[in-house]
Amino acid sequence: MTHRHTFYAADVLTHTARLVIDTGSTEPDTLLTHARSTVPWLSRPLADFFHADQLLGPPSDTEDTQAAARRERRIQAVPAPLRPAVRAFGDALVAQRQNAERLGLRPNQLKTIEIRLDSVRDLALHIHARGHATWAGVSVTDLEAFLARNLARRASWLAGLRQFFSHAHRTGLVLHDPAAALDAPQQRGFQGATLTLDEQRALYRRWSSNADVLPHEAFIGLAALLHAATTTELRHLTLDQISIGSRTVRFPGRTVDIALDSATWRALERCLAHRDALHTANPHVLVTRLTRTTTRPAGAAHIRDSLAAVGLLPRILRSTRLLTLADELDVKQLTVALGMSYAGTAHYR
Repeated sequence: MTHRHTFYAADVLTHTARLVIDTGSTEPDTLLTHARSTVPWLSRPLADFFHADQLLGPPSDTEDTQAAARRERRIQAVPAPLRPAVRAFGDALVAQRQNAERLGLRPNQLKTIEIRLDSVRDLALHIHARGHATWAGVSVTDLEAFLARNLARRASWLAGLRQFFSHAHRTGLVLHDPAAALDAPQQRGFQGATLTLDEQRALYRRWSSNADVLPHEAFIGLAALLHAATTTELRHLTLDQISIGSRTVRFPGRTVDIALDSATWRALERCLAHRDALHTANPHVLVTRLTRTTTRPAGAAHIRDSLAAVGLLPRILRSTRLLTLADELDVKQLTVALGMSYAGTAHYR
C-alpha cells in the first residue's frame, strides 16, 4: 500500500488485523466477505491488494455490475402495474447482448440498453398518468402524444418503443404493435456541432505548445481532435496498450494500432509522468485523485471536466475529425484506417 496516504494505509492495516482476529482466518475470500458486512469501506482497498498480489483471481466485471444497478434503478422508476413487462424487456436485451458476445458478433452497448429502458420508463410514466394500468390498452394515439412532447428525441424514443412493443407482441403481452405504424423522419448525414479550421488551429497551438495546460487536458484534447478518440476509449486506455518503441496506442475496442503524431505523443508522455508522480498501481493512463488508490478507470465526468477550460465536449472534437476524414476518404477506408466499425463512421458520410 505504498501508493496510499500513510494515515489511510495505517487505518486499513489496523482494521484488516481486526478482521483477521475476528474471523480467525487469513483467506482473502473470507476477509472480503466479512469486510463487506462489517466495514464496507475496507472491501475496496482489500480487493485491490488481493488482486494486485494475485491472491485472488481477476476482479469481476465491475462495469457489468454497475450497469445492472443502473438498469434496476430505471426499472424501479416504472409504475408498479407496468413494471414486470419492462423488467422482462430489460432481461431480453441483456440476453441478446450475451448471445452476441458468445457468437462473436457485435453486441449492443450497455449504454444503448439503458437508453432503451429510459424510453420505455418515460412512456410508462406518461401513460400511467393518463389512466393506463396495463400495456394492452396502449394505442398509436397514446404513443403519438408521448412522442410529441419532445420532437428532438422522437427518433431515439421511437427506437426504444419499437423494440419494446415488438418484444411485447412476441411474448403475447399485447395483441398488436402500436409502434409499428409510426416513423421518425430524419435528415441524412451528420448534423451535430463541429469546429472551424481556425478554431482547430487555436486548440492545437494551445495543447501542443502551452506548457501551462494540464497534462490530461492536452492529451484528451489532441487524442479526440486528431485521432477521434471517444470518452470511453480514453477512460479505459491502459499502459499495456501503449507501444513506446513505435509510438502507437491501441485504443480499447479498435482493431488497429494508431500511430501518434509528435504533439499527441508529448502530451501522452506528460500524462505518464503525472501518473508516475502519483505513485499509483492503477493500470490506466488517466489517473485521478479518486482513482489513484484503486484499479478503476477515471469517470466520464473527468474527461469532460478536463476540457472545461476551452468550453468544449470531447464528442465535438471527435466529430470534427471524423467529418473531416469522411470528406477526404471513402468510409470503408476510414473504417480500416481508424480500426472502427462501419456503423461508427457511416453517419459522417
